[in-house]
Formats: sequence, C-alpha cells, structure tokens
Amino acid sequence: MNVPLLDLNAQYDALLDDIRKEFEKVFASHKYILGPQVKELEEKISVYCEAKYAIGCASGTDALVLALKALEIEKDDEVITTPFTFFATAGSIHRVGANPVFADIDPETFNIDADQIEAVITSKTKAIMVVHLFGQPADMDKITAIARKNDLPIIEDNAQGIGARFDNKVAGTIGDIGTLSFFPSKNLGAMGDGGMCLTNDEKLAEKLKQLRVHGENPKYFHKWVGLNSRLDTLQAAVLLTKLPHLESWSEARRQNAKYYYENMNDIPQIKLPVIHKKAKSIYNQFTLIAENRDELQNFLREKNIGCAVYYPKPLHIQECFSYLNYKEGDLPVSEEMSKKVISIPIYSEISKKQQDYVIETIKEFYLK
Repeated sequence: MNVPLLDLNAQYDALLDDIRKEFEKVFASHKYILGPQVKELEEKISVYCEAKYAIGCASGTDALVLALKALEIEKDDEVITTPFTFFATAGSIHRVGANPVFADIDPETFNIDADQIEAVITSKTKAIMVVHLFGQPADMDKITAIARKNDLPIIEDNAQGIGARFDNKVAGTIGDIGTLSFFPSKNLGAMGDGGMCLTNDEKLAEKLKQLRVHGENPKYFHKWVGLNSRLDTLQAAVLLTKLPHLESWSEARRQNAKYYYENMNDIPQIKLPVIHKKAKSIYNQFTLIAENRDELQNFLREKNIGCAVYYPKPLHIQECFSYLNYKEGDLPVSEEMSKKVISIPIYSEISKKQQDYVIETIKEFYLK
C-alpha cells in the first residue's frame, strides 16, 4: 500500500472541471492582476475568518513582511517569536531589518511558551509574532495579556491554521494582524503561492493594501517603500472554488485525528499531539513525539508511508542567524523536539484502510 503525506490528486479530482470554468472567466476578462476574483476571495475569507478586512498578497511570507511593515517595524527593532517554526517566520523579521528574539516552546503543543515571553522583552521589543503551529492556536489569552501589559502589537502567523479557533475566536483575528498562506500543502491551498493578511483595524487594512503595490497611492505616488505582492487572479479563482469545501475538509482531518488517538494510544514509545483545552485545531499536520525518530522515519518510508520532520533544526541555531549569538542549549525544548517529532498523513481524503496501515506499521516498528 502507498500512503502519501498529502494526496493532492485525491483533493483535485472532483474540482478540476470547476476550476477550469473559473479560469475561463479570468481568461475572458484578462484581468490577471488584482482582478474581481481577488476582491471576491478577500470578501469571502473575511467572512469565513470573522475579520473585518482581508488583503490578498503573493505568499504567506510576504504577508508577514507586509504585516511588519504596516506596524512600522524597522532596523534594529526586536520581534519576539518562536524558533520552532518554518523559516519564513524569522526570515520576515530579518527582511525588514529587525532582529528575531526567540522564546522557547511548550513541549506539548509545540507553540511558543507564553510564560517565557516577558523574560525576553527589552526596550527594543516592538512586537510579538505568534505562530499557530500545525493548525493549533497558541495560548492567546496569556499572550494577549502580556502584549497589552507591555503595549506591544501581535502578529499572528496563521499560515497553518486557517479556521482554527482559540476560546471560540478565529485564529488570525485575535491580534493586530493575522497572516495566511495558500501554499499548496495548506488546508486551503492554491496551485502555487498565495497569501493574505487579516485585520480588524481599518487604518492597518488601508496601509496593507497600499504596501502590497509598492506603497503607492495614488498611482506613481509613494508614501512608503512597499512590495510587489499581489495575489494572482488565477490563484484567487482556484481558492474560490475550494473555499466552500474547507470546513468539511478540516472536519475530516479532525475525524482522522480522532481515529489516530483511538488506535495509537497504546504505543508507549510515541506521544500523540496534545491540544490546548481552549483550542480547536485544523490539524494541518499530525505530529508525534517518537522514540528513535530517525529510524522510524526510514521504516515508514520503506513501507511507502509519507512522513516528514517539521522541523529538524530550530531557527535560533540556523547558520544564517549566527549573528544573533544563540548557541545550542539556549532553548532546550525546541532543540529536543527537533530530534523527536515526526508528522504522519492526516489529509482529509485518507481512507481508514490507509490509516490502519499507518498505525499497524508504526506498531510493527516498535515491536520488531
């Protein structure tokens, strides 16, 4: 049996005819840049995410850069974030000239440990960038309280968590600006790159719209140096076709997670994901803490089961950030998790037969 980590064929098979029809509308209008489908998608995403404003852009990474620029984060400022995340989180901070400052993670949720944030706040701290990792929101109650106490804006890197909730609030709308990614592997994925910023602040929304078109308003007049970061109209057409299915896809992922919980809780060598009592995850990944992780990964691959390590090296000890002067041992939980985590297939179209094969193979590995 073959069980991929993600099966885009299974997702797209039933949608391609509808996507082609949407493409035809774009081809007929020739409005390839910020066409009407972009505006329609922004309106529908704002409703889905319960945000007043949604601003499309070229990628989830650009969404973070735009958010930082909108909040006027600049050279030598500091932004507190997690080291256990995709590179774009800290990379975006570097791109605006600021320095990422890392706080360690909670060993159960893999999200930033809110109790460690205040210890790294300095006079240079200008924002907190939270990541809702693997589709589970971070502890936004504690983080929001810390931010308010210290008069700091919050950017929510919600690339992996569209539709997730914390205390029934939609992830990406709790802080000042939230960001989304439409990378193909996301729960709502495009046929290429795409991203979006969410906010409830009208002034920030207008600023984000201006920044994504080189900072111009009106045309050829520039108050800020922005980006060329517009969501492609064809990608918006894809996302409009897929958006009505998103909630059912996320619910299917939750049901698949439930099946894993029910059938893998008797393997002492692994620890299943822990979801915060106030969080509702969309399970962009189903990530285990596993003994002999690397050997398990090799075994799963030999059995044609897709798996991946998110993330094998925390950002604070990446070579490109050596100028920040972090060293191994500074953030021990992140470093330990990077050696133990492994993600297994959780996509909405996976069959119970395929899940059974994954479960049986993991049990086989630890019993052999």
